[in-house]
Amino acid sequence: MSRSNTVFIGKKPSMSYVVACMTLFTSSNEVVVKARGRAISKAVDVVEIIRNRFMPDVKVSDIKIGTEEVKSEGAEEPPTNVSTIEIRLTR
Repeated sequence: MSRSNTVFIGKKPSMSYVVACMTLFTSSNEVVVKARGRAISKAVDVVEIIRNRFMPDVKVSDIKIGTEEVKSEGAEEPPTNVSTIEIRLTR
């Protein structure tokens, strides 16, 4: 998997990521949507908007969930765990 077909979900509006995914589908048959923490719900929204509204031929081929350990800025604070999701779309 290359990073060129990956969309990282952040703070932008959902439609920005929908357009990014649809643009990637013009050059590839597979797009990966990744998110961490609170952005996970937005990632699911983006995938559902693509599947239901714009590209009904797109299928979810794989979903991976996990946890990343994030070190805080202060050295005395313990690291925190952040949930992650990776949704692989194919057409």
